Amino acid sequence: MEHNKITIITGYSGSGKSTAMAAFEDSGYYCVDNMPVVLLPEFLNLSIIKESRGVAFVMDIRERSFLDVYDPILKSLEKKGYKFEILFFEANENIILQRYSQTRRLHPLSGDRRLLESIRHEMAKLKPLRMAADRIIDTSEYNIHDLKLLIFELTKKEIDRIPMRINILSFGFKYGVPIDADIIMDVRFMINPYFDKELRPLDGKNRKIKEYILKTEKSEIFLNKYIDLLIYLLPLYEKEGKAYLTIAIGCTGGRHRSVAVACHIFEKIKSFNPWVHITHRDMHKI
Repeated sequence: MEHNKITIITGYSGSGKSTAMAAFEDSGYYCVDNMPVVLLPEFLNLSIIKESRGVAFVMDIRERSFLDVYDPILKSLEKKGYKFEILFFEANENIILQRYSQTRRLHPLSGDRRLLESIRHEMAKLKPLRMAADRIIDTSEYNIHDLKLLIFELTKKEIDRIPMRINILSFGFKYGVPIDADIIMDVRFMINPYFDKELRPLDGKNRKIKEYILKTEKSEIFLNKYIDLLIYLLPLYEKEGKAYLTIAIGCTGGRHRSVAVACHIFEKIKSFNPWVHITHRDMHKI
């Protein structure tokens, strides 16, 4: 029986394995960190694994028996049709020292050893696994974004990466700025239907409100320029490895102007990107 290839993420502690796993998840893989290799045969039989677009497991020296048992277990699974790719992540010891000083985490082999001794001890123990790896990735010169981009390049050869999710959010400044917003646009410069007694009870999804706000010359110029800016920015954010992007549009109360503008932007983006959602946080508040 033939199975999808499985990626094993391994290597030195502090070399970026957790960042790599996050990138695999954003690429649509089902991922497990610190997976005990002895449980791998049973785990691969789960339906959630069989239905996933790809599978990646972080396995390393945190599991004390890993180096002793990984080779026979992987070979027995290969005979059953499973395909494995071992990605070995490494970095020079100065970089790993620096990363540990920043995170202040304990090295898994620390015990009574000093940090540098633990790093060198791990490097020595992992030499046979490093030699057996299908690909060695040195992350010494990589930042988080560089490493994520590398993983995206690796995974897109086998599956399509899940596109960046975009959320268009309308809100009212009087209720507070949304803390999860990546981009915030203030549209309080636009004409306000609140001061028209006939329009005040309506919300920004109503056709009359949309025409009142969006059909002025000032509004049309703004919307054309702002949508052009978003069309330029969205691929750049996605290239940086963002899985989600929230574009927040705010007016005073979040009922009229922000809603109308958010709806307009939503329709424009939806015309070329189906992975877009819209939320009106404050539209029904009084």
